[in-house]
Amino acid sequence: MRRECAGVKISRGTAATFGIIALCCLAAAAQGAEVSYRSPLAMVADRDARTLYVAEYTADSIAVVDPAKGIVARRIALPEAPGGLALSPDGKTLYVTNAAPAGLVRFINTATGEEQAAVSVGHTPMAVALHPDGSALYVGNRFNNDISVVDVATRQESARIPAVREPVALALTPDGALLFVANLLPDGPADGAYTAATVSIIATASNSVAAMVPLPNGSTGVRGICVSPDGRYAYATHILARYQLPTTQLERGWMNTNAVSIINAATKTHVNTVLLDDVDAGAANPWAVACTPDGQTLCLTHAGTHEISLIDRAALHEKLDRVAAGERVSEVSRSAADVPNDLSFLVDIRRRIRLVGNGPRNLVLTADAAYAGEYFTDSISVLELPVGGRPQIRSIALVGDTPMTQERNGARFFNDAALCFQQWQSCASCHPDDRVDALNWDLLNDGIGNPKNTRSMLLAHETPPAMSLGVRDTAETAVRAGIRHIQFAVRPESDAEAIDAYLKSLKPVPSPYLQNGALSAAAQRGKIIFERAGCAECHPAPLYTDLQHYDIGTGTGMDTGQSFDTPTLVEVWRTAPYLHDGRAATMLDVFKKHNPKNRHGNTSNLTDEELADLVEFVLSL
Repeated sequence: MRRECAGVKISRGTAATFGIIALCCLAAAAQGAEVSYRSPLAMVADRDARTLYVAEYTADSIAVVDPAKGIVARRIALPEAPGGLALSPDGKTLYVTNAAPAGLVRFINTATGEEQAAVSVGHTPMAVALHPDGSALYVGNRFNNDISVVDVATRQESARIPAVREPVALALTPDGALLFVANLLPDGPADGAYTAATVSIIATASNSVAAMVPLPNGSTGVRGICVSPDGRYAYATHILARYQLPTTQLERGWMNTNAVSIINAATKTHVNTVLLDDVDAGAANPWAVACTPDGQTLCLTHAGTHEISLIDRAALHEKLDRVAAGERVSEVSRSAADVPNDLSFLVDIRRRIRLVGNGPRNLVLTADAAYAGEYFTDSISVLELPVGGRPQIRSIALVGDTPMTQERNGARFFNDAALCFQQWQSCASCHPDDRVDALNWDLLNDGIGNPKNTRSMLLAHETPPAMSLGVRDTAETAVRAGIRHIQFAVRPESDAEAIDAYLKSLKPVPSPYLQNGALSAAAQRGKIIFERAGCAECHPAPLYTDLQHYDIGTGTGMDTGQSFDTPTLVEVWRTAPYLHDGRAATMLDVFKKHNPKNRHGNTSNLTDEELADLVEFVLSL
């Protein structure tokens, strides 16, 4: 039995250790079988679209689907969860990444399902892209923040290329000259005037970064990227957060909007960003994006609203060209700068279609159909193309009826914008994969005008109180307050209870700073310094928090003199920027730049070498 735990898998042998609630076990026993969710995370089709290969994230398998018959023809079992897929030009080899700390790319014979080779890459490899000539694989190592280049012929890693932060999606130009990398989160401090994620562009001939394209202020959650068939443009899906506004309402995208950014491949520059929402209906959590083979239509999935958008590409670019030339193209857009705020820009050039299942996170397009893998219903919606009048949609089930446990329901609710007024956002909009969006938000629970950095949901129920100032006594209280005051909704108590159960099940991902699962020599030295500097007094193992609050001299403005909750340091390597207002871009900044009068540990007298060791230890937790 497996459960979704935000990137960590729970096997049957360790379920009791990880505290799977009794209700789940009873539900499975009542069915006389184990609860087994498939959770389609990635998908690829062969050249004739006669076979779909589907990465079943929580089932450690690849489903081989016959789309014409609408059935799973067979399955390929894997030792670990699959992260991303690519297929050789001849269709004989399937390349599968494992979403695990000890990252691998597996070469699998599609005819027999046998593994031919396994190449070591980085920590939690997710997306994988194959060069058009089949010579090289590019693998996004999510938590090493880099790209592995794998030589297909020698089956060896030949290079590592730096990315920015959590590269989760990749796309190559048709000639293979450029690789576009979607970096999930912003990098750097969050307390300035600009905070946003970027798209990296890599020149494959030299395996070097050719350009970094900054997205508009507030861009986060960059989940998908694709390149047009003519190679002229790249398209990246993301959230466009209005984080500099107090969270007083949701109407007209006041808090979060959902967007696609267009990048000119030749000039390597940002063209513009177009909102995917309607004036009174958000299109939450855009995820996968692809162009139809003829290049006429740009397609995107909305994982939070369970939809697909079909955008007329020619009309989109014609409208963008007109507004760039200074022509008024709508009531809002009189110049190119207006477009990212225009909720009506796509009127008449986009169709928004509700799919059959819940949580579409991947997309495959053929000349005849769009296939969207739906994470929470273990299904694939099939939309016939082109869409004329009424859309023709059917569904392919990856598994029979499976009882929905409380944890699984909680995961679904956490990612579902149906819980939100007008579907503008889900909990996951600000907490992608239950962690952080790297932005500051001015929530109203502690006043107005004092933004706080988003906190991870990991261990939230074990480390009360919640929020930086501790204004919610428990995570349970915070979950219910979030539904009411951030989602602006009234929901049944059972929804909140399910979310609680899901968040309680989360387990930390092992740090990329560990070496073979253990502290490095530097981290071992840092552990001694951690204790000597007094850090362990407020951050004792195993939770690395004493659950108390202190004035450490970092409060400013309204928060001057305030006592802040001591956060857990477990998985702190993943949750930058740091301090309550995200002013510290790195952990070194915490100790060296933002520790007035040693009130946050006695670190001012440490040498650079000692500081480096201390940082190594903390980031290994």
